[in-house]
Amino acid sequence: MNQGADGQRLFVGGRWVEPDGGRYEVVDPATEETVGWAPEASRDQVHAACAAAREAFGPWSRTAPEERAAVLGRAADIIASRFLPYAELAQAETGATTGTARAMQVGVGVARFRRYARVEPAEWAVPPQINEAGPMGKAGVMGALAVRQPVGVVTCVTSYNNPWANPAGKIAPALAMGNTVVVKPAPQDPLSVYRMAEALEAAGAPPGVVNVVSGRSVEVGEAAVASPDVDMVSFTGSTAVGQRIGEVCGRSMKRQLMELGGKGAALVFDDADLGSAVAGIGTTFSFYSGQICTAPTRVLAQRGVYDRLVEQLAAYAVRLTVGDPRAPKTVVGPVISAAHRDRVESYVELGRKEGAVVVTGGERPPSDQGFYVAPTLLADCTNDMRVAREEIFGPVVSVIPFEEEEEGIALANDSDYGLIDYVWSGDVARAFRVARRLRAGGVGVNTVGRNMEAPFGGFKKSGVGRDVGVYALHAYSEVQAIVWPG
Repeated sequence: MNQGADGQRLFVGGRWVEPDGGRYEVVDPATEETVGWAPEASRDQVHAACAAAREAFGPWSRTAPEERAAVLGRAADIIASRFLPYAELAQAETGATTGTARAMQVGVGVARFRRYARVEPAEWAVPPQINEAGPMGKAGVMGALAVRQPVGVVTCVTSYNNPWANPAGKIAPALAMGNTVVVKPAPQDPLSVYRMAEALEAAGAPPGVVNVVSGRSVEVGEAAVASPDVDMVSFTGSTAVGQRIGEVCGRSMKRQLMELGGKGAALVFDDADLGSAVAGIGTTFSFYSGQICTAPTRVLAQRGVYDRLVEQLAAYAVRLTVGDPRAPKTVVGPVISAAHRDRVESYVELGRKEGAVVVTGGERPPSDQGFYVAPTLLADCTNDMRVAREEIFGPVVSVIPFEEEEEGIALANDSDYGLIDYVWSGDVARAFRVARRLRAGGVGVNTVGRNMEAPFGGFKKSGVGRDVGVYALHAYSEVQAIVWPG
């Protein structure tokens, strides 16, 4: 392991650098024990990272796409060769269950590096146009070529719920397109991102192409966003923080890719397969302990199936084992911190005060250590309750009844958010009809599964732009037109 790759030093300009701000403790959410110590960057060190990325951009952007792809492929192989220790670190930082840490964190991280190690066409011919004579000269045929060019230096601000898949989904397509990056990981779990930088360094990424600066202070993130050396900001996190970043980007017209909050509506019609619907909605309780923006947290149940759905969701929730994420039978691990646990619990209490019925959960699971929240089901909700309108980001599901299709669609769209919605119906034609009317960036029909080549992003306050698959290459590039006389 390279000096500093244990996460105790910053990675700037190809060097492992002592942090000006000292180090802070990274805590295991399951045990409350120290996982390691993360470096606290100063504003000057963040600016140095941005300057290093700017200096590296020219040579890296001119590197052949095949060479950039080879670096990503080697990085994927290196991460895969260290799979288990990296997954153990991710689990310790996040409190994820063993299966999630391995498959959905490190496993998806490897897959994303390999995906962008495939070289995609970056230019295409535009149909020729016959121009009449005008002020610019003679009539004739004009040819054109559309070329995807890298944006430049990209600041990647990543989320705490997945320190492998989320950073990899930003870094890999950005580098594939010829950009350089400054990564500001979430303060709760930055150590895994330093491991990723270690793998990219070992894979042959030139100095300055990848830089990582961490810290708990707001100053670190602000400096990484506001730096004049930065051309684009890619952010995953809360809508409130995204709005502040957008304001900063707007002052200098920086490009933005924002994956923000969600309050996914799950419409369950009377003819739905309830087993499938319950299993899908139940992922809000189990997957990352509900700390995921795509979770179907706001269930809209048609009146004819409402009682049975609530009953089956409650039965599903109480069967889930909450506890040590390293135990084989555990399904629901802790949330990221004590502060976040308190926040989730405050929403459950708020739901009670608003008139929701706490069908199951609502009390802290017995535990001597760790930040656990019981899977909680709130019934008899209305769409104007805060528990139905605001992102809770925990294992809490709110259920709202509706009568007819039009009412269900209206309730689903009556939200500040629009990331991913879901429709369960035995009538596939109706499910697709409803899906097309939902104001969301994605809709799952009888599934919560994802197609990892489909565009991902949100409507309204759920974000700006699209990534995943080839759409991520589009997001991290500018389109240039080259025109000539035929």
